[in-house]
Amino acid sequence: MALPFARCWNSYRWGAKRWGIPAGDARRGISFKLEEKTAHSSLALFKGDTGVKYGLVGLEPTKVALNLERFREWAVVLADTPVTSGRHYWEVTVKRSQQFRIGVADVDMSRDSCVGADDRSWVFSYAQRKWHSMLANEKAPIEGIGQPEKVGLLLDYEAKKLSLVDVSQIAVVHTLQTDFRGPVTPAFALWDGELLTHSGLEVPKGL
Repeated sequence: MALPFARCWNSYRWGAKRWGIPAGDARRGISFKLEEKTAHSSLALFKGDTGVKYGLVGLEPTKVALNLERFREWAVVLADTPVTSGRHYWEVTVKRSQQFRIGVADVDMSRDSCVGADDRSWVFSYAQRKWHSMLANEKAPIEGIGQPEKVGLLLDYEAKKLSLVDVSQIAVVHTLQTDFRGPVTPAFALWDGELLTHSGLEVPKGL
């Protein structure tokens, strides 16, 4: 069930006001934190809500605040800053995780779905030591990048493109063509280990 549009629009205005998506600096990307109220009960945020870790048992559902924005079935968390324009770059440090997904999603995607499993999210998946791009549960293999310690994501909203970046070479490894219809936000899913986000970065030269 999608969230009401009015709520999403209010969230967008709040996020833009709070975090100040820069209009005059074309090279600096959004600055965001992970939004606890969207996090599945198996996930815990840390380091000022910039990191997320997976717990096999997780929190007792009765101890997690109930709201329509929390993911109920899958270990997913969204960022708190929607994007409606521009080019943005952020990085993700991978700590002891062998299975995760990183990308973007509609701010009002179904909280009963998983990122990559529907047509309102676009992600890069790492599992069984292999990378894939994912959309609507369809996978396409990605070559040329191994087990990561840190990767980058480049979002070009107007061009409707999301790219996976090899940070060691500052090079695009794979680009996923998207179909944005409204505000999107960074999205993360994981089934072990930790992910630590680094946002507010300039788009590297050459990308």
